[in-house]
Amino acid sequence: MKAMTKDGREIELKQDAVDSFRTRIRGAVLLPGDAGYEESRTVWNGMIDRRPAIVARCLGTADVIASVRFARENDLLLCIKGGGHNIAGLATADGALMLDMSPMRGVWVDTQRKVAHAQAGCILGDVDRETQLHGLAAALGFISLTGVAGLTLGGGFGYLTRRWGWTSDNVAGMDMVTADGRLVRASSEENPDLFWALQGGGGNFGVVTGIDYRLYPVGPEVVGGIVAWPASEAPGVLELYRTLAEEAPPELTLVAFMRPAPPAPWLPKEMHGKLIVALLACHSGTPEEGEKAVAPIKTFGSPVGDILVRRPYAQLQSLLDATQPKGRRYYWKSEYLPRIEPALCEKAIEHAAKIRSPNSAVILFQIGGALNRLDAEHSPMGNRDARYVLNVAGSWERAEDDAANIEWAREAWNQMKQFSTGGTYINFLTQDEGPERTEAALGKALQRLARVKAKWDPENVFRTNRNIKPV
Repeated sequence: MKAMTKDGREIELKQDAVDSFRTRIRGAVLLPGDAGYEESRTVWNGMIDRRPAIVARCLGTADVIASVRFARENDLLLCIKGGGHNIAGLATADGALMLDMSPMRGVWVDTQRKVAHAQAGCILGDVDRETQLHGLAAALGFISLTGVAGLTLGGGFGYLTRRWGWTSDNVAGMDMVTADGRLVRASSEENPDLFWALQGGGGNFGVVTGIDYRLYPVGPEVVGGIVAWPASEAPGVLELYRTLAEEAPPELTLVAFMRPAPPAPWLPKEMHGKLIVALLACHSGTPEEGEKAVAPIKTFGSPVGDILVRRPYAQLQSLLDATQPKGRRYYWKSEYLPRIEPALCEKAIEHAAKIRSPNSAVILFQIGGALNRLDAEHSPMGNRDARYVLNVAGSWERAEDDAANIEWAREAWNQMKQFSTGGTYINFLTQDEGPERTEAALGKALQRLARVKAKWDPENVFRTNRNIKPV
């Protein structure tokens, strides 16, 4: 069978080598044509269509170690799939040995230490489900189907970021399999150089098999949801967003977006497909405080839909899942913003009106707060001047519509990037982004990351990522 080496050469991998590999791991070893291969190889973004030579569905850390050693013995290109939710499809590569971590979805909650240990195949919903049993939550993202490992290694932000910082700021430690097949611990006490690099430096250094998250009292009931208005009310709604967000307490996170109205049951049928402007809110304090905080949103203008209510926090975490189905085609352009300016709002309205697909959106996500209080060198994430995220989110169904939708996203981004801090979020970078965009995401941390890479992965075994080469 044909396979790819890590430096891009095609080789013939003998069947007896594959048979031997099968005896070394408990999980399934899948080849093209095997049952389960297609499900394992495919990722969330339907634009990504790559075919690994072998898929190892790892059941535990021992399987990961055996897989890394097999890749080294046979000089195979390695790729690692957690949730498979990265827009650039970093989880998969043609001709590679893919480590499919998705069977590893255990979560253990230590209520005394307020720490949750999550295996690397977990999605956000796995962690929320277990932690909410105890009225606790980790500072994760906002789509419950996202993999925790990729989210965390690229920084991570969500509804709790304003209170506690990037997801990576809230990690107590990680377990990682190194390029030479050893299991190590990374924390502030053990291998602190590696721990620093893993807090936003991407999947460059090894295979993370488990993550310890600090937990905070949240829920189980919060005030959260969406209020939507017709696009004609966008100037007033975005001005409301701008002023409310500037004054909002850390418990309140606000998101503004414009998109064609989806066929959701809470929106009138006559609005489906028509452009709307909406505010999404999450107040993670007491429900009583939350209802007071969101009152100006619920009483503004003439909304066409309102589902901003008391609800379980875990339910809010999955509220947007239906807007991000696996297999749809996605292309995003993103920037960090220092503030919301009226001129930016005008541009958002202008380019939302030009959306080419019923599934695309222009999104402004509030993140300012705790992350701004840490030093710029605290982690590779940096970007401690960021207070909002702009995401021009293209989303459509058919390959023949790629060019039009990509053109829309790029044009909107080119018009709005003037409002950027100059930084961008590494997890939102698409497959065609160059090194200059990685630099915009990681900045001055790149040189230090390259030194850590040289220590932990000098041969650049882990390279199917926003690759930082060893120096």
